[in-house]
Amino acid sequence: MTRLLVADDHAFLRAGLEQVLGRLGHEMVASVGDGEAALRAIAATRPDLAILDLRMPAPDGVGVLAALREAGDATPVLILAAELDDASLVSAVRLGVNAIVLKHAQPAVLHEAIGTVLAGERAIAMDLMERAFAVAAASKEAEGEAGPLATLGPRDRQIAQGVAAGLRNRDIAESMGVSEGAVKINLHRLYDRLGVANRTELALLVKTGAHPRAG
Repeated sequence: MTRLLVADDHAFLRAGLEQVLGRLGHEMVASVGDGEAALRAIAATRPDLAILDLRMPAPDGVGVLAALREAGDATPVLILAAELDDASLVSAVRLGVNAIVLKHAQPAVLHEAIGTVLAGERAIAMDLMERAFAVAAASKEAEGEAGPLATLGPRDRQIAQGVAAGLRNRDIAESMGVSEGAVKINLHRLYDRLGVANRTELALLVKTGAHPRAG
């Protein structure tokens, strides 16, 4: 049984979420209403996954994620958001958020995202990854720091975004309407073009904008 922590400042919504997750067979190890309480509860209960409201107070979901990663805590994090602004989206992706689910989604979507994260993959919709990449690229271009990914065409960018989202070649191929073999060929061409050795280095390049072998 998956051990979950839920943090949301709306008690009514949190109670409903707990009921849904319980019916889906998950165990709730902690339920809190703000970021500080979430950090304490994560340290105390060591959940398999922390489900964090984006807009809860002191700190918000992205702030909790940042604090965990800065402390070397790799607890998987799923962020729930009623709506997602560009800055929060880019920050969450750069910090390595494991999943993002919008609050208007069906319970099955949340359940699937939890399973995906526990299987060691990231559950972030392709359109969100594309948006995060576009915002980050635009910001770098405005600052005169276009970077190597700005030179990629739409298809190569989509493949790079899929890798950064933790998608398998098969999933990327399905989203693009091409064969898995075509994705594999393009992916290795991307490695050579960008000077990276594997999926991990490519994902870091997409998420941070910094070359993993630089410096």
